[in-house]
This record gives sequence, structure tokens and C-alpha cells, in this order.
Amino acid sequence: MPAAVVEYKGWKEGYRCGYCSSERGKVSAGMWAHSMTVQDYQDLIDRGWRRSGKYVYKPIMNQTCCPQYTIRCQALHFQTSKSHKKVLKKMLKFISKGDVSKAGGGEEPMDAHIEEVVACDFPYQGEAHAAPSELNPLSQWITHSMDHTEKVENEDEDPGGTKEAVNVPEVGSSSPQISAAEGTAVPGGASHSAKAGHAPPKPGQGADLSKPPCRKAKDIRKERKLQKLLQNQMCKAEGSQLQAGDQLSLLQNSKSKANQPKSIEEFIFASLPEDAQHKLEVRLVPVSFEDPQFKSSFNQSATLFAKYQMAVHKDTPSECGENEFTRFLCDSPLEAESAPDGPECGYGSFHQQYWLDGKIIAVGVIDILPYCVSSVYLYYDPDYSFLSLGVYSALREIAFTRQLHEKAPELCFYYMGFYIHSCPKMRYKGQYRPSDLLCPETYIWTPIEQCLPLLERSKYCRFNQDAKAVDAGGLQELGRVRVLHKRTVMPYSVYKRRRKGPSDEASVRQYASLVGQACSERMLLFRS
Repeated sequence: MPAAVVEYKGWKEGYRCGYCSSERGKVSAGMWAHSMTVQDYQDLIDRGWRRSGKYVYKPIMNQTCCPQYTIRCQALHFQTSKSHKKVLKKMLKFISKGDVSKAGGGEEPMDAHIEEVVACDFPYQGEAHAAPSELNPLSQWITHSMDHTEKVENEDEDPGGTKEAVNVPEVGSSSPQISAAEGTAVPGGASHSAKAGHAPPKPGQGADLSKPPCRKAKDIRKERKLQKLLQNQMCKAEGSQLQAGDQLSLLQNSKSKANQPKSIEEFIFASLPEDAQHKLEVRLVPVSFEDPQFKSSFNQSATLFAKYQMAVHKDTPSECGENEFTRFLCDSPLEAESAPDGPECGYGSFHQQYWLDGKIIAVGVIDILPYCVSSVYLYYDPDYSFLSLGVYSALREIAFTRQLHEKAPELCFYYMGFYIHSCPKMRYKGQYRPSDLLCPETYIWTPIEQCLPLLERSKYCRFNQDAKAVDAGGLQELGRVRVLHKRTVMPYSVYKRRRKGPSDEASVRQYASLVGQACSERMLLFRS
């Protein structure tokens, strides 16, 4: 397996922030990733890094104007909230009945898991500094370089010494998302008329006691379901009536079952009526021009991206053309991998396409990593914004994470990017519970409920309350950092002696401190 190859670009500070509109408040470190293993990227995002295309960046948390905390949802324990259920039921009504009611649509965030991306986040959009002959294709020389590594490392001890595309099955193909029964409105029960001649109560004197109390449609549905169940049981008993004790037991069992909260799968993967007005299908497609599905849908997907960017983010046509789409959402440094104990689709970068009646209405860009599904970006057709596709796609991706966990036991988290408490419009990510935030100093995960009171007092916080705790994965030995120099892999201690010109130790130390000791020893830091 080829090693990751990165070019560290250093800090970029004093540029515009897309969250608070500060003109010179943003500070981040960045590197260009020519290639990267999924384990490397997993370890990097667990240290606060995140990718946009092949550019991988990390906010400098104690200096940037809007600290961005990595957030993950514990997908296996996820519970749908009331607002999440509303979105799922809204989709059901649209699919099954063609209901396009926009009631309550404004309550949901327009972009449920999209990072605010601005041009200054991509300061290195041009060609990488490394020559193509040195970096492409990696497979032609990485292995050869590795063969010389042992010799070079011995020199450190003795100073005197001289992808194959993955065809992915459709996920939830032609299987609409939500239970029809849960989305159907049920009228309230018939109310008894007031007694003749009874005067209604005067204002302020309370309710009319001669009338029954108002009842929720949910309770009425449960009662009707129970009555139907009782009738079926009576029919099976060939007309013999159930004993009173049996009826009571059945009633109690029915109530206990009805009171259990529905899982997200019961909402998403339930069947629809045969006469459904629309057909929704989700396809998981590897991000590879060698994949037939990705290649055949590229133009439609790129057109949708441009439509979304211009309508929602007010981009000009030149800012969201095919080249920009490819660089931002199709180019990925992640090398596709498969493992016997991994998901059937493999690891790497994917587009999760939402097809409605034969056309793409939304695309969720995701990375499938050893321990998580990481949401990269979402774009959708603004004509369908009434469906709250941001929220809906996030719920689908959580359910997808749980599905992958069945085959890959270690894969159990859903990463939503960054949580930005200082930006109110980005706080919605905290509504996906239970979730954790990453401590920016010790890189340990802390339940968000413990973090929120701290963030109310200060926008930058150390979540780990143990004052003695340190970054366990931090830089320990600079000399062991792996360097790629003149097509040869060597430890930094050897490269440092060979290097001519001014010292670059400060830059290499900064890089290794940010990526951590483990990644610095696995990834190859390109030095010209």
C-alpha cells in the first residue's frame, strides 16, 4: 500500500472568515495531500483536521476568530428528535401523496451539514510544488523508495555510513424512506355535543366540563390500532370471546410496545403504498471516473452543484463550473481500500446520490473511514428545499453508518464536520444527540452537554477538565518524522544532515506537532 504524501504549507492567518465576516480574523494551518490512506485521515480528523478536495486544513483554535470544534454523533445510540421526525414524515407525505406543503419548513436549517466554504480556505488551488515526475504515479517509485529506507535509517544510527474501482450496490434502492402510517394525519375523535340548554362557561372560568377533554391524534391512532388487534385476536379464536384477563394482558402488551420510541430505521426504511406518487432512490457511488455510475451521472451532478451554489451561496457561474466542482467535491486524496472485516463498499470517498423520479435532487459527499462516516458536503436542488433535504440527508447518513457497523464493528460514528458555537446558524449540529466535541488541547472526546456551559462563557475552551492531561499522541521525537526527499524516504534526522541551505526545523516541528507522532511517522512529508 503506498504511503501518504503531503506538502505542508504552514499557517495562513489574517484572512476573511465566512462565519463572522471578520476580514482578518481567521487562522489555520494547511497541507496539500497528494495521496492519503483512510487510516491517516481518520487519525487527522481525530486531531481537528478536515479536508476540502485535496487540501487538508486545521483551524488554529486559540487564535482564530471562530473556533471550529470537530463534532461526532454516536450513531449507534442516536435517537430522533421531534423536529427530525417532522422532516421524515414530511418526506413521506411528499413521496406517498405528492404533498408539497411547506408548513413548518422554515423551522429547519436550510443546510443541515454543510461547512461554510469560502475562497480563502483554498489558498493552494494551483499546481502543487512537487514535480509530477516525483509524485505521479506513486506506485512506480514508493515501493522502491521504501526498499532503501532501512539503509537510510541505519545511516541515522551510524553517521559515517553512506486503485481499483469498487462497484457499490444501491442502498435503499427503490425503497422509499418512511412509514406511510406514521405520516398520515388522523382526524380528531368525534366530540359529544353539549347538553341542550347548557350555557358555555364565561371567559376566565375554565373549560366546559360537560365536554370531553381534547385528545391527541396519536392517542386516537393507538386506540384504533388496539381495537383492530383485539378484533383480529377474536376472529382467530373462531368467534369465542377472549377472557377479561386475556384482554387486559393484550392491552398492556400493546401499550408497552406502542410506548417504545421508533428507531431511525423504522422511519427511513419502511415501505410505501403501491400507489405512491413519487419514487425516491439512494445510490452510493465511488468518487472515481473509472466507475460507470459516477461517470454517467457526472454532468447532471455538476449542473446541480452549480444551481445550488448560485441559489444558496450566491456564487457566480465562473465560481461553480465543472473544474471547481471537480477540484472541490470529486478530487480526493483518499486511496480506496477494502478489508475482510470492512464494509462491502470499501473505504474511501463516495457520493450518495438522491434520485427522485429518475433525476438527482441531492448529493451527499461522504468519506467512509475505519471508525466513521464523515460528512464532507451536501448540495441539492433549491426547488426541493421545502423537504429540508439537509436534515433528511443527515438522518440518512446516520442510518447508513449504523448499517455499515453491522459488517464493520469499529465503524460506529458519524462525523458532522465542525461545530461553531460562536456562530448561531451552525449550532444545529448539536441537535443530533448523543454527540461529542473534540478537546482542542488533549484531543479527547467530551459529551456536548458538558461543553456547552463552557462555550457560553468563552468561545475557545479546553474541554478536558483534568489540568494534568496532555496530548497523548503529540510529537515525541522529531528525528523520526518521515521525509520524502529526492525520491528517497528517510527520517528527518538524516534529511537534516543532508539538507543544504537554511534550516527548516521550525516548519517540520510545527507540522509534526499538528499531525501527531503516529501520522508523522507514517505519512511522507515532501521536501524539495
